[in-house]
Amino acid sequence: MASTHVPRTVHHKSGIRVVLDEHLPVDHRLNQVYRVGAGIMGLILLAFGILGLTNNLGFFDTGNNTVGGLNTNGALSVLSICVGLLLFVGMVIGGNFASTLNMVLGILFVLNGFIGLGMLDTEYNFLNFRIQNVLFSFVVGVMLMWFGMYGRVGSALPHDNPYYRARHPEDTVGAERARQG
Repeated sequence: MASTHVPRTVHHKSGIRVVLDEHLPVDHRLNQVYRVGAGIMGLILLAFGILGLTNNLGFFDTGNNTVGGLNTNGALSVLSICVGLLLFVGMVIGGNFASTLNMVLGILFVLNGFIGLGMLDTEYNFLNFRIQNVLFSFVVGVMLMWFGMYGRVGSALPHDNPYYRARHPEDTVGAERARQG
């Protein structure tokens, strides 16, 4: 099957035309980090959701129903299963898709933690959050963001990193000339 990926051309401030090929090679070592991160977090969420559904909880029940030390109800269990499956899709696809998915879901988990924190002990707490759920959301969010950003951002990226090369084309051009000449 032929790839339909089209590289994006960016003009750098130094006047050098840079072609950003944002697709990582299948065997690139960063791909493994993105896949493992998505898989681990997906497995945790899937297990939590399935265990929550097996307890025959009400869909919007706000009692003291716990699974693994976290409060839950039917809605939170179904949501956890859906997000866990989405992370498994990211794990299967891998590459930049998994990285971006990890980052986006990580940000959403952190935001969900803040929203859950604001809804504690209110009538709007339809996902049955308690403080342990809020902390879990923060931890999962930060872990997903770390897995997604690994190798994409940082001050000490290696020069052969595709994201470093895209941001520093002058270093790439110099290294290519040195290798050729």
